[in-house]
Amino acid sequence: MPELPEVETIRRGLQQTIVGLRIVDVESLHPKSLQASAELIDEHAIGSAIVGFERFGKVLVVRLDSGWSLLFHLKMTGQLVLVQSDGSRYAGGHPTKSMADKLPDKSTKIIFRLSDNSTLYFNDQRIFGWVKLVPDSEVLRDTLIARLSPEPLTEAFELKGFAATLARRPKSQIKPVILDQSVVAGVGNIYADESLHLAKIHPASLTGDLKPAQIKKLYEAIKTIISLGVEHGGTSFTSYVNALGGTGDYLHHARVFKRQGLTCPVCGTVILKTRVGGRGTHFCPTCQKSPRGWKL
Repeated sequence: MPELPEVETIRRGLQQTIVGLRIVDVESLHPKSLQASAELIDEHAIGSAIVGFERFGKVLVVRLDSGWSLLFHLKMTGQLVLVQSDGSRYAGGHPTKSMADKLPDKSTKIIFRLSDNSTLYFNDQRIFGWVKLVPDSEVLRDTLIARLSPEPLTEAFELKGFAATLARRPKSQIKPVILDQSVVAGVGNIYADESLHLAKIHPASLTGDLKPAQIKKLYEAIKTIISLGVEHGGTSFTSYVNALGGTGDYLHHARVFKRQGLTCPVCGTVILKTRVGGRGTHFCPTCQKSPRGWKL
């Protein structure tokens, strides 16, 4: 699933390339993907210029000069890919025609045609993602955005508040807690595993058993790992390419995620994979001591 670093990479790519362009046509290929009537799209999206891009957790917001905004949530397999009028996709400012298959393809659900003859494709193989059109005044009231906690890379993400939130869920395992977007906005499965390893906390540890020093380590680890994810353009996997058609290289720097059977970069112990809170989970059994009574 695209997480905060992936969506932020997409935001930055689109901000560099299509701000100021107008939407000349919107073609919806699946009724579940576009949550707006044709009448609203015609009135408030088509003909409108793109003013800028914002991101709230994993939600990308496209501001239009009509006073309305497009909200994108990529969910499990969503992609936003920009293709230039000559078929090129841009990565690092350099055009290339060999970065992905021809679009649209069978995963394409919405097509946005822009005034410079470029095209923005919303692809979603499993059809869990969505696009909404809402007035600007309603963006922060969206049910998903309204429940978000502060993001790790903002000043609003404070240790005191983070610790207080964890204290309210003492009987919960720590990994599901930090996956909750009302606890830490933008953290998903990948960066939860990575953060817990950096903090040397087992993913199944009960939140109430963590000492203040451990909570501080986890708080700092989340900020560090998310920052590294953004720096490296996110994590590339089967369903993810960034908006410029490129891929992120965070996996080349991963500590434990997708490294089961390989050795821990800290201690050399073989990394294991298990399930915590119903999610595939990677950890080092030496660096991250198992809580009492826990079995693999």
